[in-house]
Amino acid sequence: MKTLITGISGFVGSHLANYLLEHTDWQIAGTVYGLAQNIEPIQHRLELYPAELSRLPVVQYILDRARPDVIFHLAAVAITGRSWRDPAATLQVNVGMQANILQALVNLKLDSRVIVVGSSEEYGAALSNTSAQGSIDEETPFQPINPYAVSKVAQDMLGLQYHLSHGLDTVRVRPFNHIGPRQGLGFVVPDFSSQIAQIEAGQRPAVIQVGNLEAQRDFTDVRDVVRAYHLLALKGRSGEVYNVGSGRAHAVQEILDYLIAQAKVPIRVELDPERMRPSDIPRVVCNYAKLHACTGWEPRIAFEQSLADILLDWRARF
Repeated sequence: MKTLITGISGFVGSHLANYLLEHTDWQIAGTVYGLAQNIEPIQHRLELYPAELSRLPVVQYILDRARPDVIFHLAAVAITGRSWRDPAATLQVNVGMQANILQALVNLKLDSRVIVVGSSEEYGAALSNTSAQGSIDEETPFQPINPYAVSKVAQDMLGLQYHLSHGLDTVRVRPFNHIGPRQGLGFVVPDFSSQIAQIEAGQRPAVIQVGNLEAQRDFTDVRDVVRAYHLLALKGRSGEVYNVGSGRAHAVQEILDYLIAQAKVPIRVELDPERMRPSDIPRVVCNYAKLHACTGWEPRIAFEQSLADILLDWRARF
């Protein structure tokens, strides 16, 4: 078996590469755009293509060279806040890359399985309609409330369209919030952890800036998420879509309290209006019953372990 991971040097892509190297005998290729420090220890074991995927001829060349059995399409503009500032760029990049991959497969007549990575953000406003015990399943209608979510709906539907119109072997996934070491800034856990690590290193005042602490999200460790992607590559039904999440909600306040309790120095908390997102959803919980029924997947890594590992990762950087 051979796989191509787009965005292999990113947060999720690097963890997926690590997982496949450890647990399979697959050959692994990947596209790299920008810095590649996340894969430096393993890059000698990878077939790498330095490229960005906005041009169809480039994508077609890579797929023709790599000839993968499975494609994990992870390359994307992934920060919701950035999509508010430049919605057109988010749509152009995310939708364009997805379309190029699918069309290249058609042009080359390749039968690769494609894992199309969407997002729980596709459900949008529907997430706020769940009861205290409710959760979101794959039948929940789309109600996107930010440009990033719209781009992910389009990627999702392109995956379905190419399956229906061209017979491509696509499996769509909608991951909920995932966290872990190597995650960049722009997300709540690395944002908190990086500030704490800098404070401990004496590089900033002992004040941590926060946004909305009341929001509750379904957080899953990225190492569990990539295990789900691998299982779906093996067992997922072509044309189907699967949620990936823990089935539990944790408040942002809970994350902050845990991380501050682990800090080596006293820290004061300040509200930063710049970190308040428009249209924030109060509570999000994933229903992953369909994924479990198909693959047997369950989350394994405890939430507190994820937080501890992320804080250690940021301490090492400073």
